[in-house]
Amino acid sequence: MASSTALPRHSLLLLHASSPKTPAAGRAHLPVLSSSSHSQIFGLRFSSVAAPSCSSPPAAAATRSIVCAKVSKGDVPPSFTLKNQDGKNVSLASYKGKPLVLYFYPADETPGCTKEACAFRDSYEKFKKAGAEVIGISADDPSSHKAFAKKYRLPFTLLSDEGNRVRKDWGVPSDLFGTLPGRQTYVIDRKGVVQLVYNNQFQPEKHVDETLKLLQSL
Repeated sequence: MASSTALPRHSLLLLHASSPKTPAAGRAHLPVLSSSSHSQIFGLRFSSVAAPSCSSPPAAAATRSIVCAKVSKGDVPPSFTLKNQDGKNVSLASYKGKPLVLYFYPADETPGCTKEACAFRDSYEKFKKAGAEVIGISADDPSSHKAFAKKYRLPFTLLSDEGNRVRKDWGVPSDLFGTLPGRQTYVIDRKGVVQLVYNNQFQPEKHVDETLKLLQSL
């Protein structure tokens, strides 16, 4: 008969204490969304790569820091030149001398962004009466903008900020832990100074109401 050796109780305790701990099974992890994923609630496209945050991470390495300028009321925003839906270069400086409504939106052909664009379209005569121009900016390329503008008969300019360079320069915040580009509108006066910064991701039509209200007071 094979003999068995019993270990003392304190030895078993030591063995248990020295066993490597495994990561907690219940620890939550944010899901990685593919570039083709769609929100069933808001219908917005998400990128699998999170947008850089303007705030430094809590444990950021000393060799790396992210600095983003935030455009606020009273500021003269950074200039830019981008291609419009017809592939032509458009610069911010060319609008100096007239009020400008410039809105950043996540993406063409998403429900929230379509609502916002159509709301600006439906109130476009009011913006013209106030002497203001309207510009929409997203990371979509000019051909996407052209199709979007044609489909919904948008009478204003759409600019292509591929790579989100201008969005980063202006410090437009992202939503949903950096997975969703922010929806933010600026009203710039005749002198090129920002008079309103309005952010509302999930009530796109409110951007039109707030900008018209401000323009009427200028």
